[in-house]
Amino acid sequence: MIGLLFKYDFDLDSFSGIVVYVIFITFISWVLSRIIRYFILLILKSRKKDQYGRTSIQFFRNSVKFFIGIFALGYIVFTVPLLRSKATLIFSGAGIIAAILGFAAQAALSNLIAGAFIVIFKPFRVGDYIKLDESRVGIVEDITLRHTVINNFENKRLIIPNSVISTDSILNHTIQDSHVLSFNNFKLGLKADIDLARKIIQEEAVKLPMVMEEEATSIDIRVIDIHESYIHIRAYVWMNEPFQEFKGKCALKEFVHKRFVKEGVDLPIPINEVIRL
Repeated sequence: MIGLLFKYDFDLDSFSGIVVYVIFITFISWVLSRIIRYFILLILKSRKKDQYGRTSIQFFRNSVKFFIGIFALGYIVFTVPLLRSKATLIFSGAGIIAAILGFAAQAALSNLIAGAFIVIFKPFRVGDYIKLDESRVGIVEDITLRHTVINNFENKRLIIPNSVISTDSILNHTIQDSHVLSFNNFKLGLKADIDLARKIIQEEAVKLPMVMEEEATSIDIRVIDIHESYIHIRAYVWMNEPFQEFKGKCALKEFVHKRFVKEGVDLPIPINEVIRL
C-alpha cells in the first residue's frame, strides 16, 4: 500500500502525527477506491449485453469500497504503535467480544454471504425482470453487499435484504429467454360469430410492435368455456419483451373491442334474475 512508503515520514509517537497519518491513509484509500470503481464502471459500460458478466462485475464494484476500507483500518491499527498495543490487548481477551460482535454481525454476514451466492449461482441478474409476489415485481437494478434493489413499474425502489430474497421463490421472466406468452381473454355474446371474432383478434394482434413476427401469423385462439351469458375465448400471443406485455394486452383489448363494435360482433349482456317475493 502507498502508505507503507510514507510511514516513516510521520511522527507516530505523537497524537498530531497519528491524526495526520490516519487522514493520509484514509485519503489514499478513498482515492484508490474511486480509481478502481471508475475503471470497473468503464468495464460495465462495455459489457451491456453480457448480463451475467455485468452482474458479477457490478457486485465486485459495490464490494471494493467496503474491503478497501477494512484493509485501510487494519493497516492503520497495525502500523501505529499505540493502536497496535491496544489491539493486542483487546485481542488477548477477545473471546467474549468476538461472541458479541459475531452475534451483532450475524444479519450483516448473512446478507453478505447470500449476495455472494446470488452472484455465483445467478438466479437473477442485474437487468432481469423478476417477481417475488403480487406487490414485489420489477427490474433488478443493483445487487450490493447487503441488499438487492428492484425498480418496480411505478419507478419506486424495493430494497430487499439478500438473505431474504435468496430464500424466496422467484419468477424470473428473462433469465434464459426474454419472450413471453401472453394470455388475452375476451368475452363474446352467445350469438357471436366466433370465426369473425378470431379473425379480428388475429389481425389486431399482428399490428402490435411487441408481438413476435414469426408467431404473428399463427396466433392460437381458443374457446375456453361457454357460460350462461357469454362465450369465453383466449388468444395466446407471443411477445418480444416481458416489460411490454401489459402495454400490449391493454392495446389489444382496446383495438379488438373497437373492431367488435364496428363489425357487429355480439357482445355479452349481463343477465339479471329478478325474484318476486
